Amino acid sequence: MRAKHIEEYLVRLHSGQWFGWSDSKNKVYANLIIHDDSKTKPTEQECIDGLAQLQTDFDNAKTKQETDKASANAKLQALGLTDDEIKAITKG
Repeated sequence: MRAKHIEEYLVRLHSGQWFGWSDSKNKVYANLIIHDDSKTKPTEQECIDGLAQLQTDFDNAKTKQETDKASANAKLQALGLTDDEIKAITKG
């Protein structure tokens, strides 16, 4: 699933419950608190950039999967398989 919130970036930075929110119903950067004194609070820009990178990585992976599928189908067709035969071997 495509990342939608900075929280999805934050959980990847460190293990455990190292951060939280001062208002759990309003999870915005201003409400981000750090529970673990050994961890530093990332900047708001780092969170924005980290979320953007997660989204880009997801989008790139999805595009690659679609491209690979189209390429595989084209190669199977070049070998002489019909669309029905290709569906039969890729769905089951």
